[in-house]
Amino acid sequence: MVSEERFEFTATAKKRLLITLVVGLVLSAVGYFTLGSGDHGEDHGGDHSEVVSDGHGEEPYGEEDHAEEGHGEETHHGSSSSVKRLLSNLWINNVFFAGLAVIGVFFFAIQYAAQAGWTAGVKRIPLAFGNWLPIAFVLMLVVFFFGAGDIFHWTHHDLYGENGDEIIKGKAPYFFWPLEGGSIPVFWIGRMVVFFGVWYLLFRKLRSLAFAEDLEGGTAKWYQMRKTSAVFLIFFAVSSSMSAWDWIMSIDVHWFSTMFGWYAFASWWVAGLALTLFIVVMLKDKGYLAVVNENHIHDLGKFVFAFSIFWTYIWFSQFLLIYYAHIPEETVYFLERWKDDHYAPVFYINLILNFFFPFLFLMTRDAKRHTRILKVVCPAVVFGHWLDFYMMVSPGTVGDNGGFGFLEIGLILVYVGAFLYVTLNALSKAPLFGKNHPMLKESLHHHI
Repeated sequence: MVSEERFEFTATAKKRLLITLVVGLVLSAVGYFTLGSGDHGEDHGGDHSEVVSDGHGEEPYGEEDHAEEGHGEETHHGSSSSVKRLLSNLWINNVFFAGLAVIGVFFFAIQYAAQAGWTAGVKRIPLAFGNWLPIAFVLMLVVFFFGAGDIFHWTHHDLYGENGDEIIKGKAPYFFWPLEGGSIPVFWIGRMVVFFGVWYLLFRKLRSLAFAEDLEGGTAKWYQMRKTSAVFLIFFAVSSSMSAWDWIMSIDVHWFSTMFGWYAFASWWVAGLALTLFIVVMLKDKGYLAVVNENHIHDLGKFVFAFSIFWTYIWFSQFLLIYYAHIPEETVYFLERWKDDHYAPVFYINLILNFFFPFLFLMTRDAKRHTRILKVVCPAVVFGHWLDFYMMVSPGTVGDNGGFGFLEIGLILVYVGAFLYVTLNALSKAPLFGKNHPMLKESLHHHI
């Protein structure tokens, strides 16, 4: 008989996370006010970010044409560069950690849909990520309502007038339906509400069934979770791609890629796997998860290794097709990131952290079982995919005013501290694994 395990979220752990959060807030404030001191009341980077990210160098988005159309700088230049950079980083972290939250539920659901037994001892860890979903929803709505004009070029109303942008006007129904030309993107916000609402409701359903299984035993709850998981996965297949289009790809409103949904999913997925494995290893070091052995850790390591290659495959496929076709409207997306002095170093660091580093360090069998290696590789992979989202968002929002400094580091610490606090607090409220899971015995004898 396997005894139940409960995680104790100690006062020391809480204190460390709160200190991390406070340090992050201080660094963010220092970074923001340091940037603000150099603005001198004028946004010199606004022209570039709008011309490049939205107009892709085309004349209709230069200053001369705005002047001819009678649009003042207040309409398109928006806030100062420091405010734009703050809003951009808030959006990056919101999207990234919202993705980690829903990916945790995705991991849990796919185990039931696939009838996998070996993960019985670990799958409640990623499930706990889902507790961040309501917080992510509120944060995203707040940042959107306060910073939409600085993050999303398509929110500027004059683009839809008689002398507006024909390409963006053609996309108006996707943003504003049924109030086309209105001041609020009803359809866009409506999709966000539906996505988070359904994700959270299904997460709550799965969590309640899992906890009920602890009390009742049997297989009835397992079959209910399998059905609920199938519903979640079908909805997730559509909503994960559409959310990537809405929250990230629409920033560069003239550019699109049919692979972008898969690309964003791959980045979320690998980051979620790496974070799950890291927490499993840390819990094992603290004496928890007696049902987890080196074979489970090895399999999770294989997931991180394999899907890092999958991410690279998606990244390279998207890059190569656009590079080879050499269509200016498409290649400009990578030129902004590959050739720009502000982003070129991150472009290569992104590839190193997300492909070469995990590929080389996790290639051998022993490496996937060596906790010291995993404690280095997993956080590096999570950070690498944060950089991936940074590269998706920053060039289109702040342009030449982009950078990586105290503001970025501080906000990462804030979100990491808050996300881990919510996750670990949720883990402490229930058993770490289901002692009545019908496949727990299979997991106990898992060997590869």
